[in-house]
Amino acid sequence: MRMLEEFFPEFTEKLDEIDKLYADTRTIDEKTYQFICFALSIKARSKPCVLKHFKGALEAGATVKELSYIFALTMREAAGADDCWTHDVIGDWREILKGNVSCSCCGDED
Repeated sequence: MRMLEEFFPEFTEKLDEIDKLYADTRTIDEKTYQFICFALSIKARSKPCVLKHFKGALEAGATVKELSYIFALTMREAAGADDCWTHDVIGDWREILKGNVSCSCCGDED
């Protein structure tokens, strides 16, 4: 975000406003919030956010064992979701091989 802070500070200011709104209106406890953010950070592959929410969860009373469980759950659910999604996308692989499936992102026509 350093580049955005320098060249588009209005955007980062709005993000700060959104963060404050979330904090002010949160309906879940801090530990649960940190668990959710930790899991989303893993899925998003954001190292700074993983570290931030790992630390935040510990500060909210989580244990490393609990965080390990969240980590394993995230990895398992992500793998399952990725697997299911991929099977849905290429489920018609026989039709793809025949050339009967188009992809507009590749310039194919429907």
